[in-house]
Amino acid sequence: MIRQVKILLVDDKDESLVALEAVLRPLQQQLFKARSGQEAMKLMLRHDFAVVLLDVLMPGMDGFETAAHIKRLDQTRDVPIIFLTGTDTGSGAAFRGYAVGAVDYITKPFDPWVLRSKVAVFIDLSRKSHMLREQAALLRDLLRSDPDLARNAQALTTFADRLTSVEDQLTALTAAVPDDDGLRDAIKDLADRVNAMQSAFDTLHPTP
Repeated sequence: MIRQVKILLVDDKDESLVALEAVLRPLQQQLFKARSGQEAMKLMLRHDFAVVLLDVLMPGMDGFETAAHIKRLDQTRDVPIIFLTGTDTGSGAAFRGYAVGAVDYITKPFDPWVLRSKVAVFIDLSRKSHMLREQAALLRDLLRSDPDLARNAQALTTFADRLTSVEDQLTALTAAVPDDDGLRDAIKDLADRVNAMQSAFDTLHPTP
């Protein structure tokens, strides 16, 4: 069964949240809504989100301030943020958005197909990251619990280090402004490398 991911939609206007829900519903993921920066932060501390779609112009804590808070916390700093706004990008708002850690900045009205495509990339990225964390945890448990693996400890440690290296690349990707085609290629490359590493692990620890 394909793992669903969580997506956070942040906008103070109900009609905007309804529109975002309609655009993203075909992706069949879990959609969470927040109507303020404060509400968004509370949700982020309780859930692991694959991506946040964040409106810039909100009363009280605006989108830039909310993004800054997200990036300050260890628990949330790696979550990708896509800004959605009606502000003219020529005003320098887009630069400010990237400066506070956003991976993309989209002006309204936006093309639903484009937005859905961008979000789908981060869904895939989240799933690959989750897969790598599970692989690394499995290796640590095996090294601790199976005495027969002691002979292969060095090889398994090397394998675990390779997983960590790939996971670091995922983190770096989420922190950069993505080129969609390039990011899709990177995800495919990471998936291929995960499969290769899984094959190597199966060789070291064959199923009886």
